[in-house]
Amino acid sequence: MTHLPASIPRRRLSLALLLLVALVATLATAPLWPQPLRDRLIRQLGGMPAGESAPAAATSALEHDDHAHADDHEGHLEANALELSEQARRSIGLTEGEVALTTFQRTIALPGLVVERRGRSKLSIIAPMTGFVAKIFLTEGEAVAPEQPLFEVRLTHEELVQAQAELLKTAEEVVVVRREIARLEGIGPEGIVAVKTILERKYELQKLSAIMIAQRQTLLLHGLSETQVEEIIATRTLLGTIVVRAPATASLPAPAAPEAPLLVQEIAVERGQHVNAGDPLAVLADHQTLLIEGEGFELDIPQISQAAAENRPVVAVMEAKVGPQQKIEGLHIAYVANEIDPTSRTLQFYVWLPNEIVRDTPGQPRYVEWRYKPGQRMQLRVPVEEWPERIVLPTEAVAQEGVENYVFRANGDHFDRQTVHVEHRDSQSVVIANDGALFPGERIAMSAAQQLQLALKNKSHGVVDPHAGHSH
Repeated sequence: MTHLPASIPRRRLSLALLLLVALVATLATAPLWPQPLRDRLIRQLGGMPAGESAPAAATSALEHDDHAHADDHEGHLEANALELSEQARRSIGLTEGEVALTTFQRTIALPGLVVERRGRSKLSIIAPMTGFVAKIFLTEGEAVAPEQPLFEVRLTHEELVQAQAELLKTAEEVVVVRREIARLEGIGPEGIVAVKTILERKYELQKLSAIMIAQRQTLLLHGLSETQVEEIIATRTLLGTIVVRAPATASLPAPAAPEAPLLVQEIAVERGQHVNAGDPLAVLADHQTLLIEGEGFELDIPQISQAAAENRPVVAVMEAKVGPQQKIEGLHIAYVANEIDPTSRTLQFYVWLPNEIVRDTPGQPRYVEWRYKPGQRMQLRVPVEEWPERIVLPTEAVAQEGVENYVFRANGDHFDRQTVHVEHRDSQSVVIANDGALFPGERIAMSAAQQLQLALKNKSHGVVDPHAGHSH
């Protein structure tokens, strides 16, 4: 092993003492140095020369801390607060509203289809007797009122013509017998004309009256109305044509509402066409009341049956490509089918759907348009459970970020973000737990919550450099 000379440690100690003495002497003479040299040395040591102000960034940070501290005392944290201009509010469609407690009805959403009422919505118009179509008073697609003329049929049925002729013959015989009785009773005192003769004439009158009643009923069975039969007797003229009129509607009774028109769906004959009794002439449709045919799976049967038994109101939602969805509230289940479709394994149930006219073109011909039409698809929301004392908000009022849910409370010119507990969410509404996060009467943003969350997130991340990621 090589040993260092003993003189080397002594030299190092002497050198350190010499440097220390030089440093002390330098500091002692520092006030005598030129000002630029002293300022440079102070900056190298991390200090700040006297007379210089703090950097702009430091001053800005200090002011920001003071502002944040002041804001904390105003009721919100800067990191969870967002201030919007009036233009920004209008651009995102921001609306405000008050928090309120209500009872939420949890529903199940099931598909539905608007259908006609079998046996009620469609009315077949038939030829009451044999003949040919002389006139057609309607056009396809037209709306007709009850008792409005539809067709004129010229009668060619021999039996009907014979029945009318026999009625006229009997009517004339009745008139003759009545006149004879009146003449005999007015001849003179009793004894000149035998009472037996008068009684015979009266018996004959009774027989003719009975025959006339039977003949009237025969004509009624052929399709003639009471008015037409009376017209034949009064005018002593055979009926050569018959006018077929629109029947009364078969909708649910609504005393306060006028009788709705019928739509001509199909005309089955042409003018001049020969028809037999019972041949179809036209098909009319009564759309004043329709049904929504809903489909539920086997698991939904108990809930659907309970809603029908308790007559709970059902809501139908019409899908719309433009604008908000249209809700039809206050509907009720008419009945539930008693068998399950073996192919789809679904259960049909039917909901009453009162209809209304949205367009009515007066004049002749008259055209109307109903709001709900067979074949339209709807979503049925059947209530199954009630949750009292809940805060129910529209879906646009609650923002989602991962597993967290936020609402934005109005605080002067700011919106403060508030974390909330969501108990239920569907396509229309969100149920917030009444746990103290929100209180009734507070004003919050009822729309554009997701845009507010995105703006707050961008604010916390700072402004993005527009040149970031580009190389020139």
